[in-house]
Amino acid sequence: MNKLLTLSTIATCLLSISACAEKEVHPAKQGQTKPNIIYILADDLGYNELGSYGQTKIKTPNIDNLATQGMKFTQHYSGSAVCAPSRSTFIEGKHTGNAHVRGNTGDGNKGRMRGNHPLPDTRTIADMFKEQGYATAAIGKWGLGGLVGTGHPNDHGFDLFYGYLDQRHAHNYYPTYLVKNREFVELDNPEMGLSDKIKLDVANNPKSYEPFKGNDFSGDLMADEAIKFINKNAKSEKPFFLYFPTPIPHVALQLPDPALEKYDGTFDETPYIGNKGYFPHQKPRAAYAGMVTLLDDYVGQMMEALKENGIEDNTLIIFTSDNGPTFNGGADSEFFESAKPFRGLKMDLYEGGIRAPFIAYWKGKILPGQTSDLISAQYDMMATFADLIGVAANEDTDGISIAPTLLGKGEQVQHEYLLWEYPEKGGQQAIRMGKWKGIRTNLKKNPNAPIQLFDLSKDINETRDLASKYPEVVAKIKAALTNRSPASMKRWEFEAYQIKDQASD
Repeated sequence: MNKLLTLSTIATCLLSISACAEKEVHPAKQGQTKPNIIYILADDLGYNELGSYGQTKIKTPNIDNLATQGMKFTQHYSGSAVCAPSRSTFIEGKHTGNAHVRGNTGDGNKGRMRGNHPLPDTRTIADMFKEQGYATAAIGKWGLGGLVGTGHPNDHGFDLFYGYLDQRHAHNYYPTYLVKNREFVELDNPEMGLSDKIKLDVANNPKSYEPFKGNDFSGDLMADEAIKFINKNAKSEKPFFLYFPTPIPHVALQLPDPALEKYDGTFDETPYIGNKGYFPHQKPRAAYAGMVTLLDDYVGQMMEALKENGIEDNTLIIFTSDNGPTFNGGADSEFFESAKPFRGLKMDLYEGGIRAPFIAYWKGKILPGQTSDLISAQYDMMATFADLIGVAANEDTDGISIAPTLLGKGEQVQHEYLLWEYPEKGGQQAIRMGKWKGIRTNLKKNPNAPIQLFDLSKDINETRDLASKYPEVVAKIKAALTNRSPASMKRWEFEAYQIKDQASD
């Protein structure tokens, strides 16, 4: 009897030790204190291209569910009106008056070595996470440097990079290779000429478009890599930060047949022959809608991975876009009312070029069904994430933490103003100051271009210039545009005249 008791006691102790060991090996399963964070950045997705923001022709049920179960922002802004500088504001936590990347420019290299204007050696949002023991990944389109120079994501806090380093490389969803960290991943796709077009006399022949299809679709590959990263780190002792800057729905119009079939026959179509850049497509409206819904599918797959791993309630998911919808490549922003109700598109500092959807979901932490009109920007994320994980953001960040709004706790600091400087499309500057929006355009030809002033509370379309009526407001906006360091001003003045327009990026 004593032997049985002794054996029973030993067995109980062993089970207890085993349980303790399990806690040590997989603390994330036992109540990891720091949250996982997933930041999904769509590419050229308009404010009105999600069902939760008013879209009626394109289906986005998974993203809409995040909005229903989380918080939707109505006055959130991208960091810039185009890809690279917008990404820079997120990575650096600075507006484009202070960030290092101001426009879509190349780094001077050719072929597979080509990249974009590189980030310098600076503390990034990913560095901040790594300092706190996070596993970090950037999966998608980088656009802030290539394999040569200082801009590679592995040099800026990301343990894993997978996707496109160079923006022009990302103009093809069936490339011959992608990049994983510093290695090339060869794909089963044919070479395609980015300038190829379809002749009008064969535009209605489906075989004319076969040269622009491949076997390995980069969107699927990057979504798979993101889910692998989630699965791997769900079982790890480390929390994770996943930056998912998908190239979708940026043109070219390319997607797998099953995604296209969801909208095939839904819209009246005119074949796009490639006359406005990028690859042609026989059914451009169905293709574009299919790309947006495919992105929604990827979001659904990520959510399912979080649920299967039991980490949904410890993961903050944010979905937003890098700038407004495009005007080229066969996309039909007018048909889909992609920027509704705003003026302007991508490359404009009017609202349509920079106002972005922004959805935050965190089960059990963010109350469902909320809508916020807080004025916020992409460069607020460094301060916000720092607040959430208990670390200091960069002292020179231009952002504020929006964590009090997300969690409904504490006092929310407000921006005095948001600022944009964009040296392309003639040179533009803009300020959002409360209800007021000030914008200057055509600065390359006229450095003293007047400030246009709009009251967004009454004129969301920016059609009535009130500058002459409110000179005191114009004076405040002008002061904000010039109240920066001499080095920052010098960089703006130089780049405003030297950067060559590259609208196709």
